[in-house]
Amino acid sequence: MVVGSLKIEFRLTDNRSLKGKRKVVRSMVDKVKSRFNVSIAEVGSNDKWQKIELGISAVGNDRRHIDSSLNHTLSFLESLYLAEIVHTEMEIFNV
Repeated sequence: MVVGSLKIEFRLTDNRSLKGKRKVVRSMVDKVKSRFNVSIAEVGSNDKWQKIELGISAVGNDRRHIDSSLNHTLSFLESLYLAEIVHTEMEIFNV
């Protein structure tokens, strides 16, 4: 079994409230869930309205497929232009 995880940190420059942040997070999560076969959730910085941390994971039996899936998800989130990507961490390991 191959498990892949991706953590992405975003910065919201034009946002002024937690309500605005939640709207952006909900939009990102819903779009990724409807398009890709991955798990996605907000994993940190819940009380900071200028920062979003999303965790994405995928499980399968082919390392190349997991890597491709996570990279496509990252590219898709970047193409939405909802927030600026500040940092990413990807890890793929065999269990």
